Amino acid sequence: MGGNSEPTRVVIADDHAVVRRGLRALFDGHSDVRVVGEACDVTETFGSVREHRPDVLLLDLHMGGRSSLTDITGLREASDTTAVVVLTMQTDPMFAREALLAGAAGFVTKQAPDEAVIEAVRAVAGGGTYLDPAVGVGAVTGSGAAAAAVHELTSRETEVLRLIALGHTNPEIAESLHVGLRTVETHRAHIQQKLGLAKRADLVRYALDHGLVGNER
Repeated sequence: MGGNSEPTRVVIADDHAVVRRGLRALFDGHSDVRVVGEACDVTETFGSVREHRPDVLLLDLHMGGRSSLTDITGLREASDTTAVVVLTMQTDPMFAREALLAGAAGFVTKQAPDEAVIEAVRAVAGGGTYLDPAVGVGAVTGSGAAAAAVHELTSRETEVLRLIALGHTNPEIAESLHVGLRTVETHRAHIQQKLGLAKRADLVRYALDHGLVGNER
């Protein structure tokens, strides 16, 4: 996906023209991001994704009076190199969980600052994930729940988290565990959802604090 020499290629899918114009203007102010297509409904979104095979699809959660959640898997299959970032008015953590489980790599609310959208696009283009902190806080509430969350991870998710904390990229983790890249991305999304952590640095700190790496504990 968009590397250091080439800008990250983005398709914007939203049924409101004013939102698409605003996002395009936002991205035009950043040389490392380039909008290659737009769509106003699910049908156009599929067409644009197949045509452009973008690095990132910025997908409105509701278009044309219907939810886009059920289309995320199909959109990923239409272009398996495209990472999906859901952009929505919804702040309920349930929607974030469903989006991540469906294969989205990022979830951003429309109330978030502009820079959060840019950060999300950059994060998923680099093989990571992004969860709006406002939603992440709601996903895991209370210190007791956070402390117990590590016990809710599967053994494979725990191993993926350990490798993330050791600095490995998603492709390196896939090679190490002898699984596909999309499998690692799914594990990472589940980890992020369960722990309610949005950034790699937070995942690393969590792994250190819970003794998954090193001898700090």
